[in-house]
Amino acid sequence: MTTTLTKGPYKADHVGSFLRPERIKEARVLHQNGDITREQLRNIEDEEITRLVEKQKEAGLQAVTDGEFRRAWWHFDFLSQLEGVELYETNAGIQFNGVQTKAHGIKVVGKLDFSDHPMLEDYKFLHDLAGDHVAKFTIPSPNMLFFRGTIDEKVYPDKDEFFNDLIAVYQKAIQAFYDAGCRYLQLDDTAWAVFFSEKGQEQIAAKGYSIDELLERFTRAINESIAKKPEDMVITMHICRGNFKSSYTASGGYDNASEYIFGKLKVDGLFLEFDDERSGGFEPLRHVNRSDLQIVLGLITSKFGELEDPKLIKERIREASQYVPLDQICLSPQCGFSSTEEGNLLTEEQQWEKIRHVVSIANEVLKLNIL
Repeated sequence: MTTTLTKGPYKADHVGSFLRPERIKEARVLHQNGDITREQLRNIEDEEITRLVEKQKEAGLQAVTDGEFRRAWWHFDFLSQLEGVELYETNAGIQFNGVQTKAHGIKVVGKLDFSDHPMLEDYKFLHDLAGDHVAKFTIPSPNMLFFRGTIDEKVYPDKDEFFNDLIAVYQKAIQAFYDAGCRYLQLDDTAWAVFFSEKGQEQIAAKGYSIDELLERFTRAINESIAKKPEDMVITMHICRGNFKSSYTASGGYDNASEYIFGKLKVDGLFLEFDDERSGGFEPLRHVNRSDLQIVLGLITSKFGELEDPKLIKERIREASQYVPLDQICLSPQCGFSSTEEGNLLTEEQQWEKIRHVVSIANEVLKLNIL
């Protein structure tokens, strides 16, 4: 039996970000130094995104992204341009496993709202390039502002008021992207990783929540944010344990949150990190209780250039199919190649080899629904 998907996530898919070309990195420095205008920088970004989209098509992908080429961060760029939110310099960067990011954070300084967000224009540019392919756009989950942002208690003394405003902002954002033509939107969310380890659970307690209370909050944030989405719009979620210069911040399987992630979230698909032992086994997938939920297995790592043995990837797909039917399984890299502008430690050619690897294996196994 042949299995095809007419909308995302696709049997061969990807998370979204790609390594920034040197030309973009150089142009951003020139712009920061005042040597080129914002318009000149955007023209360079336009040209490089156009090349990127063509490369994605040539590699065999059905969904194409702009590679997040206009962003420094996968999340801060979007969140800091919401009304009531700003980017600020912190005392230190985020600690990954041996490396540290730039010292930036986000804080809520006013009432939240969504209007005239610059990324709507970014999406429209991608949309025009997509042609007969599908333009996929990625934004951070509402949980990233709720759990990772700093909230001024003078602005929001009541947690529930903040939470309700945040959901309303995302409902407006989703409708705005839809009106701009978007039919495939992805919510990126590293916050779920706090449930996966003891270290994360200590962070939960430090913020004054119980595990069950936070699971309910996270789930509600997603489900209510997407509750009004048009029927012909696909919304997926990517769950990650951190991705910066080929490093990570968290470890642990999905077990502690699996009933919520796989059984209660109402997204159309889940992009899941499964590229090494840090992500645990496939047993949590037993909580998948919907035949229309696509499970995108991130079995190909974006952190290093060496290609995985296709036989091993097929065996792992077979293991996952013990819990989820094969026609609900897709394949992708476990994360983007450049969650921040610095990028992971592999070459552009290795990046494209990884994408072609995903497409090749998916075409052989998943599109034919045969293992």
